[in-house]
Amino acid sequence: MARRLIRRFLPDVEKIRKHKHLRFLGDRLLEPNLWHLNRQSVPKGVALGLFMAFMPIPLQTIPAAIVALYIGANLPITLVLVWMTNPLTMAPTVYLCYWVGATILRTTPQAIDFEVSFYWVGEQFLRVWEPFLVGSFVVATTLAVTGYYGMRWLWHWHVLRDWEKRRARRHGTHGNKRRRT
Repeated sequence: MARRLIRRFLPDVEKIRKHKHLRFLGDRLLEPNLWHLNRQSVPKGVALGLFMAFMPIPLQTIPAAIVALYIGANLPITLVLVWMTNPLTMAPTVYLCYWVGATILRTTPQAIDFEVSFYWVGEQFLRVWEPFLVGSFVVATTLAVTGYYGMRWLWHWHVLRDWEKRRARRHGTHGNKRRRT
């Protein structure tokens, strides 16, 4: 099951609670939904991680972690998904958001010579900021809503499948469906 695989990579909650830089959070870090894989916290973590990944703010991980603490989203899943957008994926992400925003605002997309530098932000970003911000919000919201409901559906499907397997084992069918005549 995917839950067992994911659990192997989760950090030890007690070590995190005792970490000297995180002590100020106190018992907030012991909130069960932050660490347990359950049907409430995982979809929230997926939605929050996808939303924050496409928000054009610096150090997205920090606000994502703070929001996860307050809404009870699974923290590791949130943080992993925030890092979907990273230095390697930044250029295509920026262009996707810009293109979506330009399409929504019905402006002609311009060629963007994207680079991670203060010069680019000062010179080039001023040309494309409006479609980029609109596109970022639309892409982030769309992915967050899709991720949330997709994960709820996937969780529900997985539970139903496990119930069917258990029922089949109890009745000795071993996965074979009985035909009724």
